[in-house]
Amino acid sequence: MKAVIVRGNKLLCVKLKDYADVIVGDYWCLPGGTLEAGETLKAGLHREMMEETNIPPQIGSLLYISHYHANQREHLEFFFHVSNAEDYTNIDLSNASHAAEEIAALDFVNPKITHILPKFLTTEPLAEQISQSLPTKVFSDLTNH
Repeated sequence: MKAVIVRGNKLLCVKLKDYADVIVGDYWCLPGGTLEAGETLKAGLHREMMEETNIPPQIGSLLYISHYHANQREHLEFFFHVSNAEDYTNIDLSNASHAAEEIAALDFVNPKITHILPKFLTTEPLAEQISQSLPTKVFSDLTNH
């Protein structure tokens, strides 16, 4: 699950550190993470946001689903709108339980000029998707299904 937090024309993104034997590379991505056993999508996103920022998210609609192949496995990511963007303008990462281990930087960045993954975030009209309550969009790089 990922949080889509838009402020003006910028998107809240994190630059991850290499951790847990994972080398992440030089890109920004949305805050969020993976589910724990028995969690719902929104409960998992809430937990991840608390771990990474220590700020409770106001989770809204499901904006996007990404279905992709990486490391010889299929993956699904769910992108939810988080509406309390102003709460994320001055984050003290020292108060977040997982930030020191996982996050190198956290900031609102311009998706049109910043290397962000997944790539569809750099071209999607995020504000329109949010404000017009458009149906959830699905992106897939799987060509054989």
